[in-house]
Amino acid sequence: QVQLVESGGGLVQAGGSLRLSCAASGRTFRSAVMGWFRQAPGKEREFVASITWSDGRTYYADSVKGRFTISRDNANNTVYLQMDSLKPEDTAIYACAANLFGDSSSYRYDYPYWGQGTQVTVSS
Repeated sequence: QVQLVESGGGLVQAGGSLRLSCAASGRTFRSAVMGWFRQAPGKEREFVASITWSDGRTYYADSVKGRFTISRDNANNTVYLQMDSLKPEDTAIYACAANLFGDSSSYRYDYPYWGQGTQVTVSS
């Protein structure tokens, strides 16, 4: 059973930084692609970033490119999302997702496993 547990959300002022963590367990992830998605109130869930576990290839949504950095720690089965220069429009619930045998994808239905999400609020 795959488990994804996010942490690190909170309240921050515009221009500030947060680092989200996603601890993955339950299966082997060496062929996986891991993604971060977010959902703001009244909006659809949207792709933020992804990383392939094997070789660390990354992919970002245009809205976060240059501000957010996704990374992984293979030894601890943890994926991170470093968020800098945060804006009020980044406010959302951020969720970690996994596809155990996939390739980089921004399509949420390619990810069968999801964490519960963590709230990020950016004040102006």
